[in-house]
Amino acid sequence: MQTSEDPIGCSGFSRRTFFRYAAGASAVASMPILTEAHLALAQRPHFNDPNVGIHIDANENPMGPCDAARRAMIDIVPRGGRYLMDMEEDLTNTFAKMEGLDPESVMAFAGSSEPLHYTVLTFTNKSKPLVVADPGYEAPTWAAKIAGAEVLKVPLSDPKGEASHDIKAILAASSNPGVIYICNPNNPTGTCTSRTDIEYAVANAPKDTILLIDEAYIHLCDAPRSLDFVKDGKNVIVLRTFSKLYGMAGIRMGFAVGRPDLLKKISVHGGFNALPITALAAAKTSLLQADLVSTRKKIIGDTRVQTLAWLKSEGYAVTPSESNCFMVDVRRPGKEVQAALASKDMFVGRIWPAWPNSLRITVGTPDEMMTFRKSFTEVMSSSTAGLTPAPLPRRLAEHPFTHLS
Repeated sequence: MQTSEDPIGCSGFSRRTFFRYAAGASAVASMPILTEAHLALAQRPHFNDPNVGIHIDANENPMGPCDAARRAMIDIVPRGGRYLMDMEEDLTNTFAKMEGLDPESVMAFAGSSEPLHYTVLTFTNKSKPLVVADPGYEAPTWAAKIAGAEVLKVPLSDPKGEASHDIKAILAASSNPGVIYICNPNNPTGTCTSRTDIEYAVANAPKDTILLIDEAYIHLCDAPRSLDFVKDGKNVIVLRTFSKLYGMAGIRMGFAVGRPDLLKKISVHGGFNALPITALAAAKTSLLQADLVSTRKKIIGDTRVQTLAWLKSEGYAVTPSESNCFMVDVRRPGKEVQAALASKDMFVGRIWPAWPNSLRITVGTPDEMMTFRKSFTEVMSSSTAGLTPAPLPRRLAEHPFTHLS
């Protein structure tokens, strides 16, 4: 029943849920959402069976959801005939309480890719460019092209050393950027940008610029988090996902954290979408596992450290990663090495034009990384000259995401 206090008869909905509903009535035309999965697929040497070989090319977590999250999904399945929309508010309230946030500053999405795209679409245009690090995660670039915005790529500082965001150069790139995108730790290098540098960016960015801080990999490192900027009311939107440490890449759940007025603006691109109850159940349960982050951080970190140490002992330069991926300089065209490894059913990450002789490697299980060492040694001890990836199937080759640069 409608009342003057509840004009659309949805008193059970939160204000942020209403933002979704209101947006649905006036949403702009739909647009594709680019994810890490699409980008990895676009540069795989051939359209291979995901059940064949070792896949360390998409920054996935091979551990998958924790046992408690798996049970939570199984337990909620019998209720799958219901929308259960209160579960979304329960999840965001749980996260907000844990982080000391206003619940109105947290919005749940099916992963963090949606709010990433929506933020770029909302705050960039022909006169307000997007500024990104290079090499960096490409999805914001895709969204900016849809928005008709210029993309300004700023090289990482000291690529043979710390490979972090060059914040002063990023701020100098434009006098009027719509969005400055900072992925911390960075994808693909796995390197962190210091808290001091991020504070400098927040303090010195133009007053109407949005700092989009992507913390997809934050649980894997010791870097300070950025949620306090939201608490302080800054022009900052922080992205979080359950795809990485929590092992839910295929289940899809994430957050955008920002001032309520900013979330309302990006919601115009979303719509009134009920989120999957299995993902909501798994996400809340994962948050409540006290030792999950520290345990998985150590497992992944130990495997990463061992792999980097081995590569260095073999004479290869690697980025000082604190994440679940890193870059290795193979000292020859990366695409050749990628193709040669694929011939051994070892699928590694894609190539960034800024660093054409480097490959991104995802940290897999200890056994997978031992197999990687063997395959890598065999490939690097032989000639890869002239090797090229096999062509993609037509439906993929013609997709716009395969032509990003």
